[in-house]
Amino acid sequence: MAWSLSRSELHRLFRLQLYVHIYSRNKKMSRSKTNMEEVKVIGFWASPYVYRVTWALNLKGVKYEYQEEDIFNKSGLLLQYNPVHKKVPVFVHGGKLIAESSVILEYIEETWPQNPLLPTDPHARAMARFWTKFRDDKKPDLYGFFKRAGEEQIQAAKEAQECLKILEEHGLQEKKFFDGDKIGMTDLSMGWLAFWFEAMEEAAGVQVLEANSFPRLHAWIRNFKEVPVVKENHPDQTRLLAYFKWLREMYTKPATT
Repeated sequence: MAWSLSRSELHRLFRLQLYVHIYSRNKKMSRSKTNMEEVKVIGFWASPYVYRVTWALNLKGVKYEYQEEDIFNKSGLLLQYNPVHKKVPVFVHGGKLIAESSVILEYIEETWPQNPLLPTDPHARAMARFWTKFRDDKKPDLYGFFKRAGEEQIQAAKEAQECLKILEEHGLQEKKFFDGDKIGMTDLSMGWLAFWFEAMEEAAGVQVLEANSFPRLHAWIRNFKEVPVVKENHPDQTRLLAYFKWLREMYTKPATT
C-alpha cells in the first residue's frame, strides 16, 4: 500500500527538520563558546585539592590561568569569590565561580567531555564517586596521626591504616588505577597519597603506609607518578616537607595559658 504526505504535512515536516538543525547548530556553537571562555584557578601551592583541579584540566587539555593565594592571609578576592568556606580552590569559568574541589571536578567533566575522567558504565561511575567521597569523609581518620603525639598518635596511625586497608582491598583491588586501566577522577582525589602522605609521615616521625602492608597502594603510587600530567605538575617534596614540619609544630605545640 502506497503512503504519501499532503503538501501541508510535507511543509510541517520540513519546518521540523529545520528547527532540529538550527537547535543542533546553536547547541554546538554554545558549547564551543563555553569552552573558549576564560578559565582561572585560585589555589595554594601545598593544597592537594588544588592539584586535583589542575591535573583534571591538564588531562582535558584545557588552558587556564593560575593565581596563588596566601591562605594564612586571605585576600579580599578569595573572600569575595568563596564567601561561604573561604578556602581554595576556587574555579572561575567565564565569570562563573565554583568552590569545593569535588564539585569543580564534576563541572570540568561535564563542560569538557573529552578525555573523560569518569567511566561510561553507570555502576562504575557511581563507585568512582563513592570512593572519592570515602576519602573526603575519612580525612580526619587518615590525617589524625599527623596532629597527635605519643599514645594518641599510635592509635591514630592504626585508624589511618584501617582506612588505607579498605582503600586497597575494596577500592583499588587488583586494578592499575582506582577507575580501571587509566587515570580517572578517583585517582585525582587520591593523589595526596602519592606526594603529601609521605611528607606527613616524615614530618610526624611515623610510618603508616608501609610497603609490605600495602603493596597494591604502593604500586598505584608508582603508576600515578608516571602519568605525564602528574609527573610535570606536583609540589616540590623538600618544600612540602618543610611546610608539614612547620604545621606539625603548630598542631603539637603545648597550649599556653
